Amino acid sequence: MIILPNIEGDSAYSFSLTTFSRTGKLLQIEYALNAVSNGRLSLGIATSDGVVIATDKKVSSPLIDVDNVGKISEIEKGMGFVYSGLGPDARVVVRDARKKAKSYKLMYGEEKTVTEVVKSTASLMQQYTQSGGVRPFGCSILAAGLDENNTPLLYQVDPSGVFMGWRATAIGKGYVSAKGFLEKRWNEDMGIEDGIHTALLTMREGFEGEITGKNIEVGVLRKDTGEFKVLTEEEVQDYLNESS
Repeated sequence: MIILPNIEGDSAYSFSLTTFSRTGKLLQIEYALNAVSNGRLSLGIATSDGVVIATDKKVSSPLIDVDNVGKISEIEKGMGFVYSGLGPDARVVVRDARKKAKSYKLMYGEEKTVTEVVKSTASLMQQYTQSGGVRPFGCSILAAGLDENNTPLLYQVDPSGVFMGWRATAIGKGYVSAKGFLEKRWNEDMGIEDGIHTALLTMREGFEGEITGKNIEVGVLRKDTGEFKVLTEEEVQDYLNESS
């Protein structure tokens, strides 16, 4: 039997991973979502011919090597993840997704669809909300990939293990205004090039300081090639110059 201290409100449940508070919340998951909300902004846009994901990778000191601060990860040839929240937690999620995608390909001779990878990732994150000796992951993931019909898809996976598909969305600090901006800009006829420009315009909207190819990272999944690619700093800067 769990004996909780005599503390008013939800404070008595703050450190319990598996006990609901009086308001029906698992507060450790709420804290994990707070970690996501305080993380750098990341966003994704699904277009008619691909998916664009972008993130703020601005660093706190000019002494930090920006080349080794990437937040966008290739899971396999036609799939990429971007995160907001705690980097070490995200690396565990990325490593697990890569391992399971590779195992699937070795076993069945074909690549796993983004939907199946997302389901597996969501299951991993959900397990960490109900197991002893662990805590929820302090990150949310945006996943870009293709389904079995070669349709570009964008998914979001949260620390609770909930996953959902989006046409466009944002996570991290400033996500509310970013999603509002995307709602006004997104349309069904949007192509991949328009998606890249819209992603950069959205990032620029709430960016503190000068936005450049060094502090913005962009990943692009193109339907025609079926390949996911992280753009170089020079390519991002060229798109920024076109958007200005």
